[in-house]
Amino acid sequence: MTLTQTAPEPQRQLGDPETGGTLIIDLNAIEENFRTLTRLLVPSECAAVVKANAYGLGLEPVTAKLAKAGCRTFFVADIAEARRVRACTHDVTVYVLNGFSPEAPAVFAELNLHPVINTLMELAEWDAFVATSGWRGGAALHVDTGMNRLGISVAEAGALASRLQNQTHGFTLLMSHLACAELPDHPLTARQIRQFRELRLLYQGLPASLANSSGIFLGERAHFDMARPGAALYGINPTPAGANPMRNTVELTGRILQLRQLRQGETVGYGGAWTARRASRIAVASLGYADGLLRSASGTDAKRGGSAVIAGKRCPIAGNISMDLVCIDVTELGEDAVHRGDFATFIGEQIPLDEVAESAGTIGYEILTRLAPRCHLVYRGI
Repeated sequence: MTLTQTAPEPQRQLGDPETGGTLIIDLNAIEENFRTLTRLLVPSECAAVVKANAYGLGLEPVTAKLAKAGCRTFFVADIAEARRVRACTHDVTVYVLNGFSPEAPAVFAELNLHPVINTLMELAEWDAFVATSGWRGGAALHVDTGMNRLGISVAEAGALASRLQNQTHGFTLLMSHLACAELPDHPLTARQIRQFRELRLLYQGLPASLANSSGIFLGERAHFDMARPGAALYGINPTPAGANPMRNTVELTGRILQLRQLRQGETVGYGGAWTARRASRIAVASLGYADGLLRSASGTDAKRGGSAVIAGKRCPIAGNISMDLVCIDVTELGEDAVHRGDFATFIGEQIPLDEVAESAGTIGYEILTRLAPRCHLVYRGI
């Protein structure tokens, strides 16, 4: 992976001849998305989830940008990610979603981290650490209101509520996680909000957080004191039933290596899965599933796959996507519209991330987290 830092100037195509794909990451768009969500949440706080390398877009540059924009609370998956956040900024709150690790307890005090407590056993381990170390940084209490993943039960949370009568209870946040927030009419969403509201009455005085990206758009009933957006910050549509209110943050391109002429009846790629139904022209671009372009977006005789924008026009992917290469049907383009060395755009303003995900039978989260490892990275707005 190679990295280029650029100012927020209008720069159309940036490529590195040593790599196949180029991923342009617009930090200014991420900041704008943060500000959009912050306005929707007032007076509640807008935190930021930067786990999984900030959804694949670079934990350090994203964290630094958001901290400078005023974000004061960050959520990560594990201690390793928390270390990276701390290397960027020292004056923010960092929560570790995967909880307290008894194998590395001192790190929480060393780096001033807050574990998210997910079980009663974990709480006992945390209490033991606090008692022996004297650390008073505090922890979040995660209650499972319907996700059935991590978190203590609602009944366990109710039994623990009396702990708040002790001034040294050690909790800094009460939180839960919505399972179906992108489906506002789903009965589980209403049930989770109701249960969390009832719990909050037992934990009066403790900040509370329920909403993820989609939860923010459910309105004030889901906002509480803090929301924890991730996907929306990075341009994924938090309201999939309607238009995307967030700005696109990435552009993925691949350099065209070769143009080929096909006769009617000839096939393309592994398995001969795409057959030319007429005399056709194919552009071969230097991007493949090793660069995050999922093979499930292949275009075959049996199904239409993804597409790319070349010379301002959408062109369908032809054949199975290979590890390093993808073929694109450019027959509809004029003879002089595309040349070797031009770029094909696979994600961008004309091909939204969520549409790319749909063509691959997945979600934008998976697409984003797979893009960066091998691509040439270009950051705008550093």
